[in-house]
Amino acid sequence: MEKLMGETAIIYGDQRIPYVVNVDDKRTTRVAIHVEPDGKVIVDAPPGFSSTDIQKAVQKRARWIVSHVEDARTRFAHVRPREYVSGEQVLYLGRRYVLKVLPTTDKPRTVRLKGNRLEVETRAATSEDVRSKVRAWLRVKARDYFAKRIAEASQRLPWVDEMPPFRLLEMNKQWGSCSAYGQVILNPHLVKAPRECIEYVVLHELAHLKHHDHGPEFWQLLDAHSPQWRRSKGVLDAMVELLAND
Repeated sequence: MEKLMGETAIIYGDQRIPYVVNVDDKRTTRVAIHVEPDGKVIVDAPPGFSSTDIQKAVQKRARWIVSHVEDARTRFAHVRPREYVSGEQVLYLGRRYVLKVLPTTDKPRTVRLKGNRLEVETRAATSEDVRSKVRAWLRVKARDYFAKRIAEASQRLPWVDEMPPFRLLEMNKQWGSCSAYGQVILNPHLVKAPRECIEYVVLHELAHLKHHDHGPEFWQLLDAHSPQWRRSKGVLDAMVELLAND
């Protein structure tokens, strides 16, 4: 997929909604419109579509686009920037833990869960120091938990011969991906999500070992092995701003 043109926009009432158009070589007859969790509008168009044709197709969906953009903006409006101070909540595997910052002059102990609290000892007692410790703890937890889930799914899914290679990578718009070489890549922020959402993303990426695109056979494979995947995806989509808030 390559960029077709720069940012343009549609007008709906008194609103101007910008969007970006990309060429999708796999498309032949229609455009596909996506509203990203942050409210950005992406239009995938077949090769050869004129800007006029694309504009007409987008304008027909203007009401739908505006509605979804407004929903995204509303969700973001309720997400407050993190300060990494005692009393804030930290998400881990779908549960909320209360952050407890413990200043110390000794060598800080490792971050640990204690009941419903996530305790972080710090010498610097700065938000940046606490943030780096929480992020490092979550990353280790993500590495270990995801590896277990991938290993379990690899044994269960008939098209997976052996556990694929796996790594963590922070991504702005994806929870996971599967490379052409069969490497599974997962976003470490995903470890904040409920377990069933993580299971869905793992299955989604492992399904790409059999079907590399998002054609009908891919979705049929998900249906066969996780009939509730749409619910899990919906929960994940609704939480995206909270999970990515760092």
